[in-house]
Amino acid sequence: MNPIQGKHILLGVTGSIAAYKAVDLASKLAQAGAEVDVLLTEAATRFVSPLSFQSVTGRSAHTDAELWGAEAHVLHVNLGRPADLLLVAPVTANTIAKFAHGLADNLLSLTALSARCPLMIAPAMDGGMFSSIPNQENLHKLISRGVIVVGPEEGHLASGLSARGRMTEPGEILNRVRHLLARGGRLCGRKVIVTAGGTQEPLDPVRMLTNRSSGKQGFAITQAALDEGAEVTLIAGPVALESPCGAKRVDVKTAEEMRAAVLTEAAVSDALIMAAAVADFRPGDPAPRKLKKSAAPNSIRLERTQDILTAVSEAREKSGRPLMTIGFSAETEDLETNARKKLKAKGLDLIVANVVGRADSGFETETNRVTLFSADGSAEALPLMEKSQVAEAIIERVIVQFTKELGK
Repeated sequence: MNPIQGKHILLGVTGSIAAYKAVDLASKLAQAGAEVDVLLTEAATRFVSPLSFQSVTGRSAHTDAELWGAEAHVLHVNLGRPADLLLVAPVTANTIAKFAHGLADNLLSLTALSARCPLMIAPAMDGGMFSSIPNQENLHKLISRGVIVVGPEEGHLASGLSARGRMTEPGEILNRVRHLLARGGRLCGRKVIVTAGGTQEPLDPVRMLTNRSSGKQGFAITQAALDEGAEVTLIAGPVALESPCGAKRVDVKTAEEMRAAVLTEAAVSDALIMAAAVADFRPGDPAPRKLKKSAAPNSIRLERTQDILTAVSEAREKSGRPLMTIGFSAETEDLETNARKKLKAKGLDLIVANVVGRADSGFETETNRVTLFSADGSAEALPLMEKSQVAEAIIERVIVQFTKELGK
């Protein structure tokens, strides 16, 4: 499902001190499976050599000197025609101006005019240059034409000043590229909701009831859905994870907050994947002030939280939304019996079940071992695998279901 795999990416590098970051970016793109051809302006070669890029991509890095070679009249066309993306990082104010006004006086600007693929740029310059009226006008022109601008960020600049002008870090640019190239995937036009992490039920303003869910599986499912072109809303409990690029994130804390968010989003969604570990119980009488040791209660009265999937099932019967609902079942015993019971009781299309408490799967691990139980009675036990692979298997089931619906 990696949307970067096999894509042909042109990486333009212009004359900024941030050019050294472009080597790391080229390496990351190549490691992600892209074919990366690098185009350096003459100024860029003053900061970093073509050999650096050839070393990390395994492909040629092109410079303006090649414009005067035997194939100069077609080089820019041959580079631009098969490209899936032209990414210029860093891009200077000078090159932004060239792109905005259609100038073509070097290999990079010639290729930009010849290419018919999306153009993404990552500006890097001093704060005053970035905020200047001419530069901002040029950027607005490019944005109005569909050019994607990434950054720049606030931070320390080569001038010694601190302002907005730092090139966005290569890892974040890679995420933006991944999201862009996922457009047109098999879930394009579909809206998917994913819940992730645990909930927190307050006992007093300091203490709470919660669980060991890290949210990693839900976040992996979010990424897998995005990689197939879906519009994804991620409803997340309190977890220390960065949202996958392109996801709309809704942060919640309690089971009630998650229920309200899910019901709101589910009413207009195609699929709900309920990967969150929602509390089944909450303190019945949370204290308004911190409970002191000397006055600690001998017992805590618990009350059940409202079951979210049951509420979704009831709403689904009336509205038909979401079209597909997937639940999770974390068990310590009788996996199949408990999973199938939940599958039927909550009107699910699929339930993902696993035994928790093992060192290599479940909560707080990078891997998982799950069994997929379907509403038609079938079951598929997956071997131990990375949570990203589990996520891909789940999203593949969503794609198959929607493909069947279209075929009816």
